[in-house]
Amino acid sequence: MAAMSYLSVIERYHEYEATVHELMESILTGMADAELFEQPQVNIKTMKGIAKSYPFVELMYLLDSKGLQISQNIAVVDRQIELIPLGSNRDRSQRPYFINRDESDSVNITRPYLSNASGNLCLSASLAVYQQEQKLGFLVIDVDLTRLIEFMMGDSARRRVTPAFKAVYGVIVAGLFVLVAVLIWTALRDIYGLFTVDIIGQDPLQPFGIIIFMTLALAIFDLGKTILEEEVLMHKDIFRHSSTRRTITRFVSTILIAISIEALLTMFKASLGEKQYIEPAIWMMLAVVGLLVGLGAYVYLGAKAEWLLIKTQAYKKSKKTH
Repeated sequence: MAAMSYLSVIERYHEYEATVHELMESILTGMADAELFEQPQVNIKTMKGIAKSYPFVELMYLLDSKGLQISQNIAVVDRQIELIPLGSNRDRSQRPYFINRDESDSVNITRPYLSNASGNLCLSASLAVYQQEQKLGFLVIDVDLTRLIEFMMGDSARRRVTPAFKAVYGVIVAGLFVLVAVLIWTALRDIYGLFTVDIIGQDPLQPFGIIIFMTLALAIFDLGKTILEEEVLMHKDIFRHSSTRRTITRFVSTILIAISIEALLTMFKASLGEKQYIEPAIWMMLAVVGLLVGLGAYVYLGAKAEWLLIKTQAYKKSKKTH
């Protein structure tokens, strides 16, 4: 539930590149107007409307036909419009969105790059603006690529409530770690008792109780660590089956380890003369085998289904391009 990594953003961009370009072309086409070059207040009004409808737009400015910036930077910071005069009169003729424009003066969109201002992945798009066949200059906008991807996937609302989700998971993990500390303390206290109590009066099964406490502590700690990594520290793409499959695999693996150790301890107890533990040990071993087989089938079938889905999407994309 952390922010999307750069690799995830780039991967999603290539997956929806055509749609991203169509969206940016529609935004620029709707914004482009000769009044932008004549009335500075129109710039601010236009940017306010864009920021309200498209929260991923970060910056807008105007260039003349030679690539010299002729307006202030109009930035969106926390949905508020800010004027940044530093960019005015800056030569941007060497920027990719100016150098790589085609002769038709259609919308030109750069490849993803790291913004010097925010440090985030972004795109720049430019469009030539005309008035009575005279080129007034270029309208340029910068967008936050991560927020653009989230906007297109309908994930913006989840992003806003993510801190609350993280807080709840953090409280749960803290509770689990406290329980781990209690179990370890109990086990250490029993270990101390093994060395302070007369050997003749000791219960021969007491060490197994200590192992059970330690095993439970290990299983609960692993569970808490998994929740912390999956739900708090790492970004989990809920739109990909592989992400959900990874989480389920880790949880089931934790349960498998705990049950396997408990089954082994129960078998040891049975071998020491506690015959009533034989049947539970066998059932636990069978449960481990069943979980392992089920997990293997789930991982295999899930990976195969995702592979088929990716192939289908690639096939549809190739048909559109041809």
